[in-house]
Amino acid sequence: MTSTVRTSSPGRDTLLGLLMFAGTLLTYWSSLHGTFLWDDDVHLTANPAIVGPLGFKEIWTTSAAVYYPLTLTSFWLQHLLWGLNPLPYHLVTIAAHATSSVLLWRVLEHLKVRNAWFGAALWALHPVQVESVAWITELKNTQSCVFYLMAGMFFLKWLAARESGSSRAGWNYAIAIVAATFAILSKTSTVMLPVVLGLCWWWKDARWRWRDTLWLVPFFLVSTAAGVWTIWEQENHSGALGLEWAQSWPERAVIAGRVAWFYLGKLLWPHPLIFIYPRWTVDSAQLSAYLPALAAALGLLLLWRHRNGPWRPVFFSFIYFVVSLFPVSGFFSVYFFRYSFVADHFQYLPAIGPLALAMAAIPRKRYLTPALCSVILAGSAILSWQQSRVYATPLTLWRDTLAKNPDAWMAHTNLGAELDDQGRTLEAVAEYEAALRINPNDAGARNNLAAHLAGLGRETEAVREWEQALRIQPRSARTHTNLAFALARLGRMQEAFDHWKKALDIEPGLLDAHYDFGVALAQSGRIVEAIEHYEKALQIKPDFADAHYRLALALKLQRRFSEALNHHRKALALDPQSLVAQNALAWVLATSPEASLRNGKEAAELALTAAQLSGGNYPQVLDTMAAAYAESGQFEKAVETAKGALRLLAVQNDPSLADGIQARLKLYEARTAYHEK
Repeated sequence: MTSTVRTSSPGRDTLLGLLMFAGTLLTYWSSLHGTFLWDDDVHLTANPAIVGPLGFKEIWTTSAAVYYPLTLTSFWLQHLLWGLNPLPYHLVTIAAHATSSVLLWRVLEHLKVRNAWFGAALWALHPVQVESVAWITELKNTQSCVFYLMAGMFFLKWLAARESGSSRAGWNYAIAIVAATFAILSKTSTVMLPVVLGLCWWWKDARWRWRDTLWLVPFFLVSTAAGVWTIWEQENHSGALGLEWAQSWPERAVIAGRVAWFYLGKLLWPHPLIFIYPRWTVDSAQLSAYLPALAAALGLLLLWRHRNGPWRPVFFSFIYFVVSLFPVSGFFSVYFFRYSFVADHFQYLPAIGPLALAMAAIPRKRYLTPALCSVILAGSAILSWQQSRVYATPLTLWRDTLAKNPDAWMAHTNLGAELDDQGRTLEAVAEYEAALRINPNDAGARNNLAAHLAGLGRETEAVREWEQALRIQPRSARTHTNLAFALARLGRMQEAFDHWKKALDIEPGLLDAHYDFGVALAQSGRIVEAIEHYEKALQIKPDFADAHYRLALALKLQRRFSEALNHHRKALALDPQSLVAQNALAWVLATSPEASLRNGKEAAELALTAAQLSGGNYPQVLDTMAAAYAESGQFEKAVETAKGALRLLAVQNDPSLADGIQARLKLYEARTAYHEK
């Protein structure tokens, strides 16, 4: 694995670096056409810390940070620059991966690893990396890797400068600590970096002095704090608690053994690659279940005994591999383990060891080595190019997943949601039912199925499904909101109010909950509370036209006419084609009790536009137009228009509206405008 001394020049190295960067970009170029996928909403497109009402401050000071605040900061900055256009997000993620590949090459050169450029290139182009590069959420991986490798590179520079007595030693060490911290803040799967740095130190010196550990203490302090935080976050924020994460320690040992061999197998033969691999059934009562873990332990023990001989490179590579996998090997609860104990993106960093070793094992021959390595790289690039197309859209991702793993209940549920968005209702329901056949405790499928039942007017059945979903997942704010809406439609208002309150206790920034709760409160006569929820909805989404409209109606009931007029104008500005908004604003301008707010001419123009939008078939619009004509002194037109509204009502049969228009008609005939009291 160790290389002979090679000649080097800045020009040659620059060319090789550009070649690797460009090759990586080209390999994943098809990913640029992909859209947002699963989990991108949680981390980016619907994350209140990115799209509002929270922001940069909350990313760093609240639970919105989750456990990768620096990655969320990157998303926050990108959102400021290009909104929610997926293409530049993909470009940033691919560029971060390409940058990491160049940095890995330089680290391997510092370690004097043979065929370092080819080893880094294989890591960059290997098909198992597609999941990390083509999925926008996994900027966590690619960004953290940039800082991870920077930390390693400057740590190695510090070792070299320290040996030569260079004055730059201190700067290199400081930069390594900063880069390590940035890596941790991007994704805490980099917590094993201090151990990796110690391993690199041992590799360079061919021995270990325990006093050297003191130099690693700052790195360990950062990693320990991040590790403790992540364990707490996974259990208390992500929800990695319950039967799916209740494995005993023997079962976790069984899982860890299978994990190591699974990932090595995928590096050797990357087929099939699946977004959600089948979740293993673990039976720790069977002695055979421990064989993978036992084989791994014996293999590492054997390599340890020969760590200073010819097997030294193999020992170094596989110790690195096992150490890097440790956070996701099954010993700690990770939310994703609900679906599978393994995922391609979990071995993004660990893959460096075996892949670099594989290329280093190819002997140095003038023509044979580059030819053989090039064939391997070309094959990897082609496979990665093909695999990237799987990540083009949610539909392609979930269909590919189910083709390879039909029992992936989560994929059925998410495919159903995508079909729902396309209006393909029957296909969506079939996917939800398939998910529930596989996993009756799939709260997401129950929630979505209930929504369909409610849409068909089968609220009682829908309520039963939502109640079952909440028994499975009691802290689902979305399910509480949906159930509340259905209960309100059934007239069970107090129960509905209780569920809206629970939803907002769980997720205070849930837009739909604030809006729907506000509507229900207003309909129940609780106007002050309704106004509070409309205002909170507008804090979350200032361009929410319906919330402006509803708030205006509520403010009118509080006789806050000027504020109501302002919100009516905003509602119409946000939705100029809204018949309701046109008519409501015209009515206020024509009939407001405050003379300073009335404008008969503008009201008539708005009412005329509303009449054109409605085709002249809505008596409410004609009623508004009549009031506007009267306010502007055109009483003959007011009388004629009011009579037209009454003729429509004679067919449509709305006695209360007819009585109101009849009373207003008498005012117009007396050449008096109508003003609300």
